[in-house]
Amino acid sequence: MLSEQEQVRREKLNKIREVCNPYPDRYEKTHELKDAKNLADGTKDVRIAGRIVFARKMGKLSFVKIRDIEGDMQLEFKIDEVGEEKYDFFKKLIDVGDFIGACGEIFTTQTGEKTLRVHTFEFLGKALKPLPEKFHGLTDIETKYRERYVDLIMNEDTRKVFIGRSKLYHYLHQFLGENNFLEVETPILQTAVCGASARPFYTHHNALDLDCNLRIAPETYLKQCIAGGFSRVYEVSKCFRNEGMDTEHLQEFTQVEWYVSYWNFEDNIKFYQKFIRGLLTELTGGTTIEYQGHVLDFGTDNWKRINYVEEMTKILGFDFINIEDSQKLKDKIVSKGLFTYEDLEEYKSLSQIIDFAYKRLIRANIIEPTIIYNYPAVLIPLARRNDQNNKVIDVFQVLVCGTELCKAYSELVNPIVQRETFADQLKAKEQGDEETMEMDETFLGAMEQGMPPISGLGFGIDRLLMIIYNVPSVRDVVLFPLMKPNDK
Repeated sequence: MLSEQEQVRREKLNKIREVCNPYPDRYEKTHELKDAKNLADGTKDVRIAGRIVFARKMGKLSFVKIRDIEGDMQLEFKIDEVGEEKYDFFKKLIDVGDFIGACGEIFTTQTGEKTLRVHTFEFLGKALKPLPEKFHGLTDIETKYRERYVDLIMNEDTRKVFIGRSKLYHYLHQFLGENNFLEVETPILQTAVCGASARPFYTHHNALDLDCNLRIAPETYLKQCIAGGFSRVYEVSKCFRNEGMDTEHLQEFTQVEWYVSYWNFEDNIKFYQKFIRGLLTELTGGTTIEYQGHVLDFGTDNWKRINYVEEMTKILGFDFINIEDSQKLKDKIVSKGLFTYEDLEEYKSLSQIIDFAYKRLIRANIIEPTIIYNYPAVLIPLARRNDQNNKVIDVFQVLVCGTELCKAYSELVNPIVQRETFADQLKAKEQGDEETMEMDETFLGAMEQGMPPISGLGFGIDRLLMIIYNVPSVRDVVLFPLMKPNDK
């Protein structure tokens, strides 16, 4: 069923067809809207185009505003300039939401607004649905995600976020390129679940009659590139993890990972700090931002540091890192009154239990930019064991406001130890941990061929943009998040 407005627009479309093609194939522009607003008064033969988002039609003088993703511009229509026939066409048949192209002269109105005085115009596309007046209230949150194209038209904050996302990619490639990184692509369809602790999506390759999983991380392939001779390598990769959804997690997300030969994780700390300062300056003009009411200063090198193992030992009140039985660890935690058995019931392996306690006892309380380092080895099978204590790994994360911005470590390059850690993962899987890695023989083969010292770093584009643009959900920074079918 069509609304009254939609029916009227279809009738106008038929009338437009009598005059011109309502959907022409092109229009020659001389300027983008954002550039046209900077032209000097008196500049002639300026040709611009866009969607009408506002119209004030009067007797012999009318004003409209047209918009694209990066800018807008006011147009002045005078019957004396465009002619009576064209002015009548404009007034009767063109609506807010339609596309037009206009040619004319730049001037500034008495209210100080740069405007194009239209000499000629062309109709470029009919919108059969009217634009909403505005978004308001919770009832429109779902509409924002389902109809992102409308959200982009109507919401300046949304346009700012997604222009910023494009600028982030541009800066990332430029920054890494200037630092001698080479970009590569690794497979999305894989035959071993490896690279992160997560539940995968599975699929079937018909031609090869092969069960595959979708990539959960590009890590093992990027390390194989290092084994093959790349010194500095990175990828911007789509990753997929078949886990729960919340404001910081989507099953499909964009991950950046880079790896450098002959670095350790301390080198990566310095490099990441340089990267994030440059990125924030590019996107916001400075290194201080506000997120959820907190002012976050990334401009200094002396970020707060927390030793994961030491802090957890202090909070738990016992030497948790030397406990090797998951039930014994649960018993100790419950005896300290920190959590109940019910709280810990769904966590089966040592790594799951430790991670649960860390997230609630340490991570949740972090506000300012903070480096967490010295992780328990049981948490990350792919990280290098510390030379002084093999139950600790050379890992760091940067956190703000209880949110992880990046994770990096000195990589494990010893194939014998790596095989042992994969075997430990299989044991954890037998205990009921569904987020373990598999024995990846291809990766082990590359490691046995020999690898130099390596440090790698990964971060999620979506979560970083959440922080930068102070939005409450990752769905606000993903153009087209997956949604349940709309039953309406």
